[in-house]
Amino acid sequence: MTTVAAYAAPAAKAPLERTTIERRAVREFDVLIDIKFAGICHSDIHQAQEGWGKAIFPMVPGHEIAGIVSEVGPGVTKFQVGDRVGVGCLVDSCRECDNCKAGLEQYCTGGSVGTYNAIGKDGEPTYGGYSEKVVVDENFVLGIPEGIALDEAAPLLCAGITLYSPLKHWNAGPGKKVAIVGMGGLGHMGVKIAHALGAEVTVLSQSLRKQEDGLKLGADHYYATSDPKTFEELRGTLDLIVSTVSAPLDLGSYLSLLKTDGALVNVGAPEEPVSLNLFSVISGRKTLAGSGIGGIQETQEMLDFCAEHGFGAEIELISAEQINEAYERVLASDVRYRFVIDTATI
Repeated sequence: MTTVAAYAAPAAKAPLERTTIERRAVREFDVLIDIKFAGICHSDIHQAQEGWGKAIFPMVPGHEIAGIVSEVGPGVTKFQVGDRVGVGCLVDSCRECDNCKAGLEQYCTGGSVGTYNAIGKDGEPTYGGYSEKVVVDENFVLGIPEGIALDEAAPLLCAGITLYSPLKHWNAGPGKKVAIVGMGGLGHMGVKIAHALGAEVTVLSQSLRKQEDGLKLGADHYYATSDPKTFEELRGTLDLIVSTVSAPLDLGSYLSLLKTDGALVNVGAPEEPVSLNLFSVISGRKTLAGSGIGGIQETQEMLDFCAEHGFGAEIELISAEQINEAYERVLASDVRYRFVIDTATI
């Protein structure tokens, strides 16, 4: 066991504070990672505040982890000391169900293990990336290509793959009109990735405040959803809409923007239920769908794709003592576009 410094929420809705946690000794197939950077995801806030249901405390959030391998177990073949690596939202799965065998560990039916706020197979709670070090089975560690700076790579482990997976699954690419709802930590990655895939990209944001940024990151069009004309103008024109917002939307209005056989995919998860008139999907044979992160293989593919196209996340680097302030700013949509903790400050 190794004692490391971390930032934890001692109870639901309580401010995060500096503490120490125990990391397990390196087992045969484990990789010990010196964490260099950890992204702050809106999911961290939902879970630390128990917005998605009962949680485990004390909680060390963080599932956007980038660092350097400092030790490997004797059976490890995929990584060696000194490698640049990342860890996303999962640190284990059953590895035996049909989904795991198909590389869809994020939909493991036998019980996946979250990077934090979960119980590992050893019966111990998992602690995330707001800490100095983490020990992870090599099968759930990703290689970060040289083409991406570690701090800009960290948010790709959740925000990047959360957008890459549905954009690939629903065939975003040349000849497709794709809209990203919300221009935040997730949304800005959606714009970059959809553009790099060759799609015609539209941003649907509450206001035009971030229009200049959106166009710079690869959007072809930018509309304010607060303007009723937006929904008239874009009616029936889009192939795919990916919603990144975690507030309830008028789903019928967004479904009306789709062409026949279009899809509205939700990756943002509101804490409360949403309602829907089913005629919104019946007319036009439309799909209302959801998407989680991605499997390990697809996450590696996403990292390689981002490196090949020369981009990571747009980040604001903060020290650990600014975490609570950063949470407030995320809730106020005051970040461009992902906070990343410099874990040397923990």
